[in-house]
Amino acid sequence: MTDRAAARAAKSALSARLSDDPGVVGIGLSRRHDGYVVKVDLTDPAAAPRVPGDVDGVRVVTEVIGVVRTS
Repeated sequence: MTDRAAARAAKSALSARLSDDPGVVGIGLSRRHDGYVVKVDLTDPAAAPRVPGDVDGVRVVTEVIGVVRTS
């Protein structure tokens, strides 16, 4: 089970790594049945291979949400 502190540290590391990736529109934490995971929101499925499956032992999950538009 991954605790919140470990997930936060992994999120910070992953945010730095993916900060310039145009396919990534958001990085956050999500609680799952086995603890916390880092959740990466993507513009399209083609960006998924650039996201690692885990960071420092913390599981990373992706979700394609599309392009984020502001009004």
